[in-house]
Amino acid sequence: MVTSRHRQVPLLDLPAQYQHIREEILAAIGRVLDSQKFILGEEVEKLEAELAPYCGSGRAVGCASGSDALLLTLMSLGIGPGDEVLTVPYTFFATAGSISQVGAVPIFADIEEGTFNLDVQRAAEALEAHPKIRAVIVVHLFGGCADTDPILQTAAERGIPVIEDAAQSIGAEYKGRRAGGMGRIGCFSFYPTKNLGGYGDGGLVTTNDVELAAKVAALRSHGSTTKYIHPWIGVNSHMDAIQAAVLRVKLRYLDNWSDGRARNAALYRAGLARVGAPVIAPEPAEYQTRHIYNQFVIRAPRRDELQSYLKQQGVGTEVYYPLPLHLQPCYGFLGRTIGDFPVSERLAGEALALPIHSELAPEDIEYVCEVIGRFYRGV
Repeated sequence: MVTSRHRQVPLLDLPAQYQHIREEILAAIGRVLDSQKFILGEEVEKLEAELAPYCGSGRAVGCASGSDALLLTLMSLGIGPGDEVLTVPYTFFATAGSISQVGAVPIFADIEEGTFNLDVQRAAEALEAHPKIRAVIVVHLFGGCADTDPILQTAAERGIPVIEDAAQSIGAEYKGRRAGGMGRIGCFSFYPTKNLGGYGDGGLVTTNDVELAAKVAALRSHGSTTKYIHPWIGVNSHMDAIQAAVLRVKLRYLDNWSDGRARNAALYRAGLARVGAPVIAPEPAEYQTRHIYNQFVIRAPRRDELQSYLKQQGVGTEVYYPLPLHLQPCYGFLGRTIGDFPVSERLAGEALALPIHSELAPEDIEYVCEVIGRFYRGV
């Protein structure tokens, strides 16, 4: 039912963000156009130099997408046919897809209810049961870090690297340490919906290993270290200079935007409690010392009905992710069935992302909470 207080609250409002930085963005793009240098080059090098310390890492290598960052990482570590890689079944497809692209097999371990991230006990059990696992991809989902230290310790005991899939968590912190700076190598995405999003696609790999960074840089250019000389077989995954220039402008605003998301999350928690909605709002774990809320994902009874009702009332939402990876048709060969990863399966049926971007007004959040309250009261 539409009321007199009906308003539009989009899931993401990139036009509003753009208006605040329009002149800086146009100047940055103009600088690239004047240079007529569009692939890699100075803009990309400067972005890499700025992002490495921001992510708590010694080196950063730009590439064409977050998916390519994962792929290049696995290639650089020599992961391939006959190998297995541990990760979670509740994440964006690229996490597991990159494993398959190098010819390895994904091994899944379930997630925690509270954080949507890897359950360290389930991870330890999977590592014990699968001696062919040669790497762990730990996902920092929705802007919050996984419980990383136990994973690092367990992996180190087996002599295997930990890859951080931090595509949604640039600037997030675990016990004061930045996502992407804790494992052997970190992977980021600059897809437009991210806290630091480009005007197209883009990705980044971070590492403290100088030789590994150099290998990733070569692999993004067909494995070439010198023009027409190829020590490795790589791919074409260059970052565009225009994307780097845009990201350098937006990086100056990133902390304020992420802090705004955290303030909005607190307003949501208070508002949802006030209206008495029977939903579970995300609360950072003690070790998540900075959550950047790329998404604010509630767990909601009758999720699909609620989503439809919110749409009728002008509120944008999204379901992440409705079908866990172990139940995807393309992974039928793994022989997994319903019930194998119960937490992932349950959250896939309950999770609903609400608008959380920093351009929201407090009145927008109040409206969303009231609409959710009306839905559950049957008004």
